[in-house]
Amino acid sequence: MPERLTHNVRAEEAGTRLDVLMAQADLAHSRSAAQRLLAEGAVRVNGDVATKRHLVRAGERIEVFVMTEEETVLEAEDIPLDIRYEDAHLLVLSKPAGLVVHPARGHTSGTLVHALLAHTDDLGTQAGEERPGIVHRLDKDTSGLMMVAKTDETQIALSEALKIRSVERRYVTLVHGYIAPDTGIIDAPLARHPKDRLRMAVSDHPDAKQSVTTFRVLDRYMAGTHDDGYTLVECKLYTGRTHQIRVHMLYIDHPVVGDPMYGRRRPKADLGLERQFLHAYRIAFEHPATGETIDLLDPLPADLAEPLSRLQPESMGRTAAGDEVMPLVLPGG
Repeated sequence: MPERLTHNVRAEEAGTRLDVLMAQADLAHSRSAAQRLLAEGAVRVNGDVATKRHLVRAGERIEVFVMTEEETVLEAEDIPLDIRYEDAHLLVLSKPAGLVVHPARGHTSGTLVHALLAHTDDLGTQAGEERPGIVHRLDKDTSGLMMVAKTDETQIALSEALKIRSVERRYVTLVHGYIAPDTGIIDAPLARHPKDRLRMAVSDHPDAKQSVTTFRVLDRYMAGTHDDGYTLVECKLYTGRTHQIRVHMLYIDHPVVGDPMYGRRRPKADLGLERQFLHAYRIAFEHPATGETIDLLDPLPADLAEPLSRLQPESMGRTAAGDEVMPLVLPGG
């Protein structure tokens, strides 16, 4: 369980920025650590999720949820990895659904990081002690391709490539309802949900971060007795915010099928899925050391391919993008 640290703001502390006060009051080891906790939604002021720009007021109650030292110890664990590319600088793997990427509150063992430590002694250290080698992440129940850096230089280079949007990341998702246009762009900033620190939301808050997703419709499926039809979509990320595709699709009123947090939670309409239908099927980038183009594909895993195959008789006709992508993601497709 996470440790809960509390602090009641004194009169002389009023007007201090929250991240500064957290460091001063020993609620975090440093101001940067405080900002990480705030970004993770682990800080509350009078019960509400807080932001780093908050100026504290006398009498406010600050709560910080952190893992204890014992919970953050990293040890190698023999967890199988599906590695699709590897050299001395980096590797690319296919992460299965159900695997958490790095330790966090409630997930102190059995993560991808623990598996990587068992696989290799060489992992970049630039993302912090709890995230060796990690360059980007996928949600626990999102499957697909991920990059991992084996050196500090590679970790820095790949992180910069993500920032300047030179890494191509494409996902396949099945959403509820009929999306009429064949293509679209969702440009809507995201921030932590004001009432639930585990959720994200489209927001006009000053701390909200620009978030851009483009999509191409691959196929559409007719409505049935228990649903209002489905649309199979390829999404391309231009930013990499937490839960970005899931929140953006909800924002346009087409939540991801099977999504337990942002979806409709109707088992029959969710096709029996126990996780969100979201898979990172393609990643392409320039190798930071050799300059070669790494371009990898990962077909849908069985738990997503099977319900999609069941939907095929209800297809209203693939789009041109569907003719291009479906043979890559659906075995026999």
